Amino acid sequence: MNTTVTPISAAQTANPEELINGLASEARAAQRVLSAMSSEARAAALKLAAAQMRADAETILSENIKDIEAGRANGLSGAMLDRLKLDKDRLEGIASAVEAVADLPDPVGAVIDTADRPNGLQLSRIRVPIGTIGIIYESRPNVTADAAALCVRAGNAALLRGGSEAVHSNRAIMAALTAGLVEGGVPAAAVQLIPSQDRACVGAMLTASGLIDMIVPRGGKSLVARVQADARVPVLAHLDGICHTYVHSAANPEMARKIALNAKLRRTGICGAMETLLLDANFEAAGDLVKALLDEGCELRGDERIQSLDDRVIPASANDWDTEYLDAILSVAMVEDMDAALEHIARHSSGHTDVIVTADDSAAEHFLTRVDSAIVMHNASSQFADGGEFGLGAEIGIATGRLHARGPVALEGLTTYKWLVRGSGQARP
Repeated sequence: MNTTVTPISAAQTANPEELINGLASEARAAQRVLSAMSSEARAAALKLAAAQMRADAETILSENIKDIEAGRANGLSGAMLDRLKLDKDRLEGIASAVEAVADLPDPVGAVIDTADRPNGLQLSRIRVPIGTIGIIYESRPNVTADAAALCVRAGNAALLRGGSEAVHSNRAIMAALTAGLVEGGVPAAAVQLIPSQDRACVGAMLTASGLIDMIVPRGGKSLVARVQADARVPVLAHLDGICHTYVHSAANPEMARKIALNAKLRRTGICGAMETLLLDANFEAAGDLVKALLDEGCELRGDERIQSLDDRVIPASANDWDTEYLDAILSVAMVEDMDAALEHIARHSSGHTDVIVTADDSAAEHFLTRVDSAIVMHNASSQFADGGEFGLGAEIGIATGRLHARGPVALEGLTTYKWLVRGSGQARP
């Protein structure tokens, strides 16, 4: 069964609230059809969508060139243009990622737990789709395919609002996805790209309570901050990635060096990059570690004791401990002991990812237990904070909230649960 999508009139497009409400209403109807499809049918439809993207590669790449040219004319940075750019290899990677999502285990219908009550009632909790998910994102056209694939695999409808800098690329990818999904029996309205770049559409999505069940922002700090401040719909997101690495007194110096360099410098612009390094006052190789970071071209902003280790370290300001640099800049502090490290992290961490490097397993367990972040690591780079690295396949984002999902959010995070109660005529006394 296919759901017919009502054509969008010029009047609807001109009114963001009417536009979003109309699209979301269609999405909710389509989601009921999608969620009733078998797991095998949803997976097969995603593979047809991937095949259609390959078939439409020439068109998609041609449309991407329009975005690149407009981006250059508008002064987009080299990094932003690189995020935006598609070529044959990158497009193949996007199509392959959709196929990989299709092959992931389906969480829908999985039994979480069961119980038999003394009165004979049989209880079970099973995973079900959340419903209609709004995704608001910037610059990266691959998010169009990733978000659509994850939502469809978990039985959710998706309402996508991409950034204006990728408008041509997003529309071309969406056209291919829709054609493949519809061929596989998925209603066209189950995955929709908002056809307007009016910023008021974002506000309309954030207030569409009862029509959109969850919002996922993928973008810069200003976008996420606005979504979290204005949303009347539950939000799954993280704001800052202020990630710490604490080098304990019992850390292996070579391991500490390897992890710190990777955590900061492998890719400085990702949310899992280390932004603050805490060195235990009893870690004997502190000076060598500071020198290694500086020699690799990392700017260090440190407290007085860190500055005394190398005259290239510049003084840290009070704001540095709460700054997500996303650059080759690192705040470094010396702490007296584990308690001081825990206190610093509790005060300044954004709850994303925090790491301890130590050969002392009891110290590591104390750290893992006490640090209340979405991801806490022992003897590993914080750059592993990624759904793919966790074996989850593609991720829709990383969440630092305390409800529903934390850390990398993939298929299971796009489901909720319901209770099933089976009786044999019981009436409550």
